[in-house]
Amino acid sequence: MAVWIQAQQLQGDALHQMQSLYGQHFPIEVRHYLSQWIEGQLWDAIDLENPQEEFKAKRMLEGLIQELQNKAEHQVGEDGFLLKIKLGHYASQLKVGTVPGNSLLFICLFSSFLWRSSSPVGSMMDSMSHKYQQINQAFEELRLLTQDTENDLRKLQHNQEYFIIQYQESLRIQAQLSSLASLPPADRQLREPALLSKRATVEAWLTREANTLQKYRLDLAEKHQKTLQLLRKQQTVILEDELLQWKRRQQLAGNGAPPEGGLDILQSWCEKLAETTWLNRQQIRRAEHLRQQLPIPGPIEELLNDLNSTVTDIISALVTSTFIIEKQPPQVLKTQTKFVATVRLLVGGKLNVHMNPPQVKATIISEQQAKALLKNESTRNDSSGEILNNNCVMEYHQTTGTLSAHFRNMSLKRIKRSDRRGAESVTEEKFTILFESQFSVAGNELVFQVKTLSLPVVVIVHGSQDNNATATVLWDNAFAEPGRVPFLVPDKVLWPQLCEALNMKYKAEVQSKRGLSDENLMFLATKAFSSNPESDCRNMTMTWSQFNRESLPNRNFTFWQWFDGVMELTKKHLKPHWNDGAILGFVNKQQAQDMLLSKPNGTFLLRFSDSEIGGITIAWVAENPNKAGERLVWNLMPYTTKDFSIRSLADRISDLNHLLFLYPDRPKDDVFAKYYTPPLSKAVDGYVKPQIKQVVPEFATANHDPASGNPTYMDHGASPAPLSHPHSYAIYPPMSDSMLDGEGEFDLDDTMDVARHVEELLRRPMDSQWSGPQS
Repeated sequence: MAVWIQAQQLQGDALHQMQSLYGQHFPIEVRHYLSQWIEGQLWDAIDLENPQEEFKAKRMLEGLIQELQNKAEHQVGEDGFLLKIKLGHYASQLKVGTVPGNSLLFICLFSSFLWRSSSPVGSMMDSMSHKYQQINQAFEELRLLTQDTENDLRKLQHNQEYFIIQYQESLRIQAQLSSLASLPPADRQLREPALLSKRATVEAWLTREANTLQKYRLDLAEKHQKTLQLLRKQQTVILEDELLQWKRRQQLAGNGAPPEGGLDILQSWCEKLAETTWLNRQQIRRAEHLRQQLPIPGPIEELLNDLNSTVTDIISALVTSTFIIEKQPPQVLKTQTKFVATVRLLVGGKLNVHMNPPQVKATIISEQQAKALLKNESTRNDSSGEILNNNCVMEYHQTTGTLSAHFRNMSLKRIKRSDRRGAESVTEEKFTILFESQFSVAGNELVFQVKTLSLPVVVIVHGSQDNNATATVLWDNAFAEPGRVPFLVPDKVLWPQLCEALNMKYKAEVQSKRGLSDENLMFLATKAFSSNPESDCRNMTMTWSQFNRESLPNRNFTFWQWFDGVMELTKKHLKPHWNDGAILGFVNKQQAQDMLLSKPNGTFLLRFSDSEIGGITIAWVAENPNKAGERLVWNLMPYTTKDFSIRSLADRISDLNHLLFLYPDRPKDDVFAKYYTPPLSKAVDGYVKPQIKQVVPEFATANHDPASGNPTYMDHGASPAPLSHPHSYAIYPPMSDSMLDGEGEFDLDDTMDVARHVEELLRRPMDSQWSGPQS
């Protein structure tokens, strides 16, 4: 299953290449739902060149079919019903499609398909499979070592029991010799030599056997030392490599990476560790009991003490490290708002922790308190706030074998902030949720105090703080290093690293496979650094201050605030158009002009506003109504979420007849017609329903000239009207030369120009008419 988990992390071409491997011959659903079973089989154990292996291949194929049928039978609910049918169908296909006697051929194709290493995807899978096999081989070695020491322990116990019997015999002989003193000398002389000889024989045997027992004990201790060394090594691989990678994937999932997955296979590994460690602990305790039962001078007592201490340390590390947060609390946490979290003990079932169900407590603590906690410094049980419903009893789920606590109704009632450093704002202050409990193992024989910290949490009290809090979380999730001191992150990172984080976040927020292209990222670099887009950005670094403290040049917002506004707008209103490729988006005004002037009149494009957070504008090319032969690029005032809550982008584009072709040359109806709102139905009860439409007065009478392929415009007068909003559905105020920039481009991006224009309109006589820009 570990291989399949890694396969799910693939993106771009590698993902498509992996998907292309699957089809009717082997559906991807089978690979997904049977991943753990498939990767647990020893495919390499079958000699595909040997016809005698047909029986093994047949059994493996039957196992695959049986697993499919079992999986199908356990599907419930509406979604489960469909999956049940599909999996059952695949099982039937395998039954019917496999010719008797050709199981070897199927296994050959199947294993080749699974572990194909001729492609990058196959190489990755092969590498993960190799690691998976190494872990399994280590567990097999541990099993054999544990079985070997168990056999040696039984042999030692048997020999020691026989030694004690012989020792009792020597004591009986000694008692007989002592009783000879009461006999007449003749009788004593008659019986004493035989007893003395027998005693000498037994004592010699006891001496030899004592040395043998001591050697057995030392050999057993050495074997236990070897087993514990391998256990430590295996535990390091699982806890410090695999579990740490899972936690890192979990953190990246907070930025939009694929779900971390793989916790069940990790639990199975941790349970094997727990089971093997506990068996060895019991063996060591039995060896200690044998030593106490028959003390023999030598180093064994110290060795057994060391072994007992080592095995207890291993169990302690295993229990404390496998107390994890399965479902993290929200990283942007608003006070007085319900939130959930789930903690889980990966070894709870094997160590029977659930026999005395532990209670878990959640507390919010500051970054400084978290640092002190990891240094084992006393924090006097302080907290940085009050969480309601913060206690939960862990429950054991028999079907899944999981021991977990689900906090379903927590709420942060209040927060106590610390003194901030320098320019740090409240949305840069990090907290964490501390989950703690006490576990008893083996009937309170071992008691462990366990604690685990959530990912960093930024506390807000108002929705307006969400934007900046999300920036703090994004930066921390993207650039935190494993094992760091809470919650240190680099103050600056390479631009390509930030690009990866932004692209991941964008795709997740917009829920799109279409991420940010190289051209989009170049545009963002230009915006972030105010640099020439042709310059190489790969070695450039961006600081946290540049990201979300310092405003962009000539703007009152930061780079992140602008980017987050684009994501929010796209997520809420533009998702289908972005996925269709209808929105270029990341294009500046000059680029838009250069692109459009090379196209026929009526060609338009959609770009995100440079000057407004969460705005998108339509830029189009058309004739200048006041100067024949001159073509201008016009820009509508940016639309925002407020505008799209009134009328959608597709309907607005439909309203504007002068917009003909989406750049470069796609008829607009071909792109947007499927999103147009259907015409309103006829009125009922004598009422006529009004219809809202968008107009731009200067282009309201635009007609398409079939002969020229260009729109034509009828000059008409219009009385000045107050400008309530650039996208209101009243008549728009006419334009003047003051609204053309120095390059003859119509620009409504600057609200100050709009305000001056309104003042100009209000100064005109009410009966004046507008006839276009004055030359």
